Amino acid sequence: MRFKKSSYSSGSVDTCVEIALPKGISAGPVSIRDSKRPTGPTLRIHPAAYAAFTQALREGVLTAPREPHEQIAAAVRDEIMSGDLAPGDNLPSTTQLREKFDASNATIQKALQLLKEERLVIGRPGSAVTVRPRRQRTMRPAAYMAPSATGAPYRWLTEAAKLGGEARSKLLEVAEVTPAADVAAALNIAKGGTALLRRQILLIDDEPVELVKCYYPLEIALGTALTERRRIKGGTPTLLAELGFPPRLSVDKVSARVPTQEEFNALRLPSSLPVLRTLRTLYSDDERPVEVAVMAKAGHLYELQYEFTAR
Repeated sequence: MRFKKSSYSSGSVDTCVEIALPKGISAGPVSIRDSKRPTGPTLRIHPAAYAAFTQALREGVLTAPREPHEQIAAAVRDEIMSGDLAPGDNLPSTTQLREKFDASNATIQKALQLLKEERLVIGRPGSAVTVRPRRQRTMRPAAYMAPSATGAPYRWLTEAAKLGGEARSKLLEVAEVTPAADVAAALNIAKGGTALLRRQILLIDDEPVELVKCYYPLEIALGTALTERRRIKGGTPTLLAELGFPPRLSVDKVSARVPTQEEFNALRLPSSLPVLRTLRTLYSDDERPVEVAVMAKAGHLYELQYEFTAR
């Protein structure tokens, strides 16, 4: 469905609307005329066409189209994500992409540049553009829920390293804050109350991959290493267990969202691609919430794997 608007003329505007209709039904141009009668603008349209038009509005079909290079990048991105273009594979040549998408050379180059900025492909002068060796990582949250063994590194770091690359964390902030309403509710603290925040960025091969904000009830955190601006050996699950709050249950709420400006900057995102946001509540004995983590990772570079058993 397309809109094609002409310029204003004599106080009116004519709009041509192409709408897919049932076989045997046709509709001419739609005339929307700004009359000066008290009844306001008038609309003349075939009833069947109008029904299809209003249905499209309700379903959100009438949206602004993507730029041509974004459409091409989306098609190639889908092939990469699905594995049709495997790590190390060459992308089709510029000539092949021009023919496939009926696009100009400049448009193809803009699409390829977008994929390079998204860290999905690599291009070198005089060489074919190839899919990056590690295009997407699969993380298994269950693998790093349990506390680490004494002296062992944080489980997230060891699990991430198994996927290739050097993993590390960087502590950004430790402070008492007023958390957002969803975090406060998960911690069972009153709206407007305070909690301890530990904010860090997780990196693989020095590339930021996940922004993590962990919140703790003050009655648990105060007077402990949680309040210190330093990394905790083995991670906070290990420390919580040592403090008498062993993790028993983890509940995740995962959503795809447009990144906040903080996430956009911290993760060095090339555009407003969605992030995978996880709100994780960690419970100890007696279903007491002892930690709420808000984690954001680039949605096009990571996927989460959950495993369930039938009862």
